[in-house]
Amino acid sequence: MSITEYEDKIKDIVENGDYSQFIYDFLSIYDKISKATITKLRKGSNNLSKLPGEVHLKNKLYFKETDGKVLQAYSDLEDKISELKSKPRYIIVTDYKQLLAKDTQNSDSLDIKFKELPQYFDFFLAWNGIEKADFEKENPADLKAAERFAKLFDEILKNNENVDRHGLNLFLIRILFCLFAEDTNIFKPNLFTNFLKQFTTEDGSDMNERISELFSFLDDKDRIGEIPAYLKDFPYVNGSLFSEEHVNLNFSSKARDLIIEAGELIGWSKVNPDILGSMLQAVATGDKRSHLGMHYTSVPNIMKVIKPLFLDDLRENFERAKGDEEKLNKLLNRIGNIKFMDPACGSGNFLIITYKELRQLEIDILKELNSMGIATMYVPSVTLGQFYGIEIEDFACDVTRLSLWIAEHQMNVQLHKEIHDAVRPTLPLQKAGAIVCGNALKIDWNEVLPHEKDDEVYLFGNPPYLGSKKQNKYQKLDIEHLLKNVKGHRMLDYISGWFLLASRFINSSPKVQSGFVSTNSITQGEQVGKLWPEIFNYKVDISFAYRSFKWNNNAKSNAGVVVVIIGLKHSSINKKRNYLAIIVIELLKILVHT
Repeated sequence: MSITEYEDKIKDIVENGDYSQFIYDFLSIYDKISKATITKLRKGSNNLSKLPGEVHLKNKLYFKETDGKVLQAYSDLEDKISELKSKPRYIIVTDYKQLLAKDTQNSDSLDIKFKELPQYFDFFLAWNGIEKADFEKENPADLKAAERFAKLFDEILKNNENVDRHGLNLFLIRILFCLFAEDTNIFKPNLFTNFLKQFTTEDGSDMNERISELFSFLDDKDRIGEIPAYLKDFPYVNGSLFSEEHVNLNFSSKARDLIIEAGELIGWSKVNPDILGSMLQAVATGDKRSHLGMHYTSVPNIMKVIKPLFLDDLRENFERAKGDEEKLNKLLNRIGNIKFMDPACGSGNFLIITYKELRQLEIDILKELNSMGIATMYVPSVTLGQFYGIEIEDFACDVTRLSLWIAEHQMNVQLHKEIHDAVRPTLPLQKAGAIVCGNALKIDWNEVLPHEKDDEVYLFGNPPYLGSKKQNKYQKLDIEHLLKNVKGHRMLDYISGWFLLASRFINSSPKVQSGFVSTNSITQGEQVGKLWPEIFNYKVDISFAYRSFKWNNNAKSNAGVVVVIIGLKHSSINKKRNYLAIIVIELLKILVHT
């Protein structure tokens, strides 16, 4: 059962109003407790308590309903259970206004309003053989958000089949921003959800009008004239998120309810932008909903690329600069001027993790300066304007921008947490870099990422791997266009195009370096002699490499794919290479010339 199914079923029970069968209905949601067991419990045959208002199911539950003295009843029940030889896993006491519960195995407890119970379904997952700690490792906030989003996406699409898809996608991105904003102090708490609950009709008939009015207001900096009371608390957002006109949509009562539920049931402050972005992309591009994490590139795998490419060097520089004000300020200036681009950015995983790592390094440098007694006025060094991306899917571009804004806000909060007098407001939003929608093998990368010859630039990512037999006619034409002078180019993997364009980019700007995840087919067999001579012609060298390993995070269509990671630099750059890179270079040169 999905997260939203648990929540929705419990919500139906809580809102029913007739609680005479509450505990039996509640237990039935956790399907590892059999129907036969619950039937016997209703009849009283396996209820170990004979007192009215109490249900005691051996090893599972001791439930007590009370008339309002919840805390006293809970305390009395704890005393009673302490004397039992066989303790139930859970204690639940409620007057249907307040609910207290305890997991007797780990002593976790709940003290909530009864109507909030749907949000805490995971507290009782042990009934289904799932420990809460294990469940939390699966990023439930991200899964919950993605599942809610999937339902909303389907409902909106059902009633707006002929609406421009870009406009629909943009609407969903804006909704997600508003939900995140009201849960993380960008907006006042619950501002957006309460706006929908109080100022739209239950049938959803005026939702489009109200949403359009709100989105226009969020993009209005001047706000001249009389402002409706229901809008006055919403701040100016900027960042171009709301600048495009809202596309008119039809809303059902269900669509309205789904948005409100997303605001009430999801802890948006716990959402990981890199994971959520991938899940949202999976929803909008029609992937199987049971695989909402398919697009996600794990943080450890991203670190395998960015650490040897630039992060290790920056961190080593920081360690050497400790205690030296001049060196620390020089490093601070350096990290504020580096440019980063993922020319196959998908939903932005590489860019998000890189941004967070750079912001954390900035924080660490400032803390070191403070520890030396050096008074500093906080001026931002690392900004979203340093981050660039190319992505062929329109929706993924929007998701990347949203995810970068979320990451920025999270790091602003982290900054203030670690350095109390450093404040970096999230609003108005910055422009989220240059995330360009298009075919990376046809776009001029220099136009996407304008730079001077001596600028420090890093290209990275996980471009698509497609063998020649899996390429469609347009992808074959892309390779033809780039490598038509190479004999046998038709058998090259699609990712060859990214390596070639990176080599050209490095050749024209020697301080540029790249690191890509690739199928290992480009380092073995016939492809070596066709691709690598062309790459080496551009005066590039291999700066680092990872030997073949299994890509084990369920990246789209890549389950079980064996990959390598290869870093490229200009041959004039004196950068320490790892031993594997040296071996790879020599082997490739041997293969190229045989």
